[in-house]
Amino acid sequence: MIGKQERWQEELFVAGPLSSLVPDDHILKLVDTVLDLSWLRDEVKDLYCYDNGRPGIDPEAAIRLMLAGFFQGIVYDRKLMREAQVNIAIRWFAGYRLDEKLPDHSSLTKIRQRWGAERFKKIFQKTVQSCIDAGLVSGETVHIDATLIRADVSWESLTAKYADETIKANADKEEDEEPKRPGRPRSQKPKVKKVSTTDPDATMTTSCNTFRMEPCYKQHAAVDDTCGVIVDVDVTTGEQSEGNQLPEQHRQEDQDGLRRFGLRTRQEL
Repeated sequence: MIGKQERWQEELFVAGPLSSLVPDDHILKLVDTVLDLSWLRDEVKDLYCYDNGRPGIDPEAAIRLMLAGFFQGIVYDRKLMREAQVNIAIRWFAGYRLDEKLPDHSSLTKIRQRWGAERFKKIFQKTVQSCIDAGLVSGETVHIDATLIRADVSWESLTAKYADETIKANADKEEDEEPKRPGRPRSQKPKVKKVSTTDPDATMTTSCNTFRMEPCYKQHAAVDDTCGVIVDVDVTTGEQSEGNQLPEQHRQEDQDGLRRFGLRTRQEL
């Protein structure tokens, strides 16, 4: 017999926990079973005032929202918060009830700016240490590689400039005044360097001579072979050489279970 489903549902509250609406094999539910962020508040408490200003987003809720965006493949905060409005799994994972207002997308950006890269590096190291304690990382075989990440800028935002116009102008003047000696070639003029006016940190590079250069960043990652755990990651400009990053990612020392996997310790930070 053909069934019929009533599509108009007005009920907001239902009997049962919100977690029952999230499948047991959902990635966020699997992560929640092993994720422990009880230490996070103490880690960032020095960045907040406890007796002045309005309450901010709970640090654990902010990290859980960022993790949800990572597992859902969402890179834009605005899109993430729109998805969280209708996605029960994200709401439950971040700790927000169905009738509770979600934070504005700009709040996540402000949190990243307030905490800074080094604070996030410590948080990352804490999670890696948890993987080490759980036996998920052996350190016997570590794969190190880099990947170019195309910057989110348009070609119209690219402009050409010289690295240092003053020095170059003086160098050209001295070169014109200096007589040319036999067998001594004149120094070549610096090549035009394109930069993006909207994202100047992205540099022009390419992974192959047959491809055109594009504004890129470069992600350097070290992955343990045992369970595929990322033990070190860094993002630089596209021009950064992988060889220069290698000594920082691959160290033989072992201090507090971190140096062996190419991680900087708290004392070094």
